[in-house]
Amino acid sequence: MGEYAQKRLIRKLDLELFLSQVAVNPSPKVSLEQYTVSESIAATMLYLAAYTNNDIIGKKVLDLGCGTGRLALGAAFLGAEQVVGVDVDKLALNVAVENACKTGLTENVEWVNGDIASVDGKFDTVLQNPPFGVQTRNADRAFLVKALEVGRAIYSLHNHPEVDKCLIGMLKASKGLVEVAPSPFLKHFIEEHSSAVKAVYALLMTIPKMFDFHTKERHDFVIDLYVIEHL
Repeated sequence: MGEYAQKRLIRKLDLELFLSQVAVNPSPKVSLEQYTVSESIAATMLYLAAYTNNDIIGKKVLDLGCGTGRLALGAAFLGAEQVVGVDVDKLALNVAVENACKTGLTENVEWVNGDIASVDGKFDTVLQNPPFGVQTRNADRAFLVKALEVGRAIYSLHNHPEVDKCLIGMLKASKGLVEVAPSPFLKHFIEEHSSAVKAVYALLMTIPKMFDFHTKERHDFVIDLYVIEHL
């Protein structure tokens, strides 16, 4: 599949259809903030990495906090040379293995059950949808530090720093992404780790009622995709 994907441009719609086959976590844990990104957001993230920045095809890719493997398998589908998915949740990783078998992407994909601190080596690209730090303050910082340590190009999702109803309206109307300014804190944090923010894109994320503390049947909010380059 990887060799075939490298020979042709895969339509974004076909990528979304592929990602829809990847089963989500049947038992998400609130402590780990396990919110699966939609097929649309995952496809946008992967498409940007693959076809705008040439950071997927033929590359060594790491998915930190991979969950059931949506980003990892998407990267493999697009033609990554090697993909490693890491997650502390064994149940989620078992589903990732099943997803890899179901989609026929087992040859170049490796799954590691462990904390991100155990990750070593160097990767061309790191993809991650880390916990946003709602349950555990600053939980996303550990993911960023590890990504900046092992990756050259990093694509990282983070909570938008404020509730912006105007931006939500723009995203609903465009059904895509909107380029925004980085959070001053994250920009400084990234620069402190010898890296630079290349771009930040706002996307609209919608999650259903998943946990007892959720009061709405669905919740729309803005997340930011940081495209980062290790210097």
